[in-house]
Amino acid sequence: MSDADDRSSPRPAAAAQPARPPVASLEDAIALFRRMPHRGLSDTLGIELVELGPERVVATMPVELRTHQPFGLLHGGASVALAETVASIGGWLRVDRTRFAVVGLEINANHLRALRTGRVTAVATPLHVGRTTQVWDVRIGDDAGRPVCVSRCTLAVVPLEGREGA
Repeated sequence: MSDADDRSSPRPAAAAQPARPPVASLEDAIALFRRMPHRGLSDTLGIELVELGPERVVATMPVELRTHQPFGLLHGGASVALAETVASIGGWLRVDRTRFAVVGLEINANHLRALRTGRVTAVATPLHVGRTTQVWDVRIGDDAGRPVCVSRCTLAVVPLEGREGA
C-alpha cells in the first residue's frame, strides 16, 4: 500500500473518554494513589501531594541537595519532573482508569527564578481535556509565592494494553 493510500484510508476510532463516570470512583483512585508503596521519581525527589482532584493537583518538593544542579541551585529538570508529575496525576484522574492511561507527550518550561533552599509548590490545572490528549498548565512557586517556573504539559490518553474495546 502506498503512503497516499494509507492517508486516505479510514482512521481507527479514537480512544474516547467515556461519558459515564469511571468504574473506580475518584475517591477510590485517590486512595489507590496514596497507598502505592513507591511512586518512582516522585519519591526520589521528595515530591509530596497536598491536594488531589481532577480540576487541580498541588504538590510540594524540597529545594535541597537531591534537587540541586551542580552549582547549588534548583535543577530545572527537577522542576520539570515536578510539573509532569502533577499534570500526569491530574490527567489520570480525568480518564476511565479501567480502560485508559495517560502518558507525557510534550512538556515545556520557563525557569523564572533561581532557588538554593526552601520548598517549591506546583499547582496543575487542565487547559484542555479531550478524547486523546490533555493539556495542563503548571505553575511552580517558592515559599513566598513568587513564580519559579511555568510549564505546559501535553498528555496522550492511551488504551491500556489487552483491554477489550480500549
